[in-house]
Amino acid sequence: MTHSVTDQLLHANKRYAAGFSDPGMDARPVRKVAVVACMDARIDLHDALGLALGDCHTIRNAGGVVTDDVIRSLTISQRLLGTEAVVLIHHTGCGLLGLSEDFRHDLELEVGQRPSWAVESFADLDQDVRQSMARVRTSPFLPHTDDVRGFVFDVTTGLLREVDPAGTSSR
Repeated sequence: MTHSVTDQLLHANKRYAAGFSDPGMDARPVRKVAVVACMDARIDLHDALGLALGDCHTIRNAGGVVTDDVIRSLTISQRLLGTEAVVLIHHTGCGLLGLSEDFRHDLELEVGQRPSWAVESFADLDQDVRQSMARVRTSPFLPHTDDVRGFVFDVTTGLLREVDPAGTSSR
């Protein structure tokens, strides 16, 4: 009998739960940081940043783009759960690099309805990180916008490179 991926995940969860004990943690991240990153499966954020369970809030989406929903999550993270710093992480080899908004048009032709969301594709990683930093820093809903930093994760080396918000080279 073939089991779906979801069935395999549920089986793994039963093994996990058998040895699980409640760590007694609060929902407030210990390091008071929220990390916004791409959903790319090659990026293990906790290992890459030296984070343990309970250290941060992790918000992931295609491209690590700061959308209205990311602002919603960051607002709750800061105002209700005490985070003060925001780390933004894009990465090399991202699927949104070079994709165009025509993707939405193609979907409309295929399914008969245009998506209500933007693709948020980009041609320049650093510029998109700068745009994401600006969206966080200018949001009226976020009380903590002083400690917002953006990075590009290199999927071949595992290293982070910080992006200068002013647009001057930091390479």
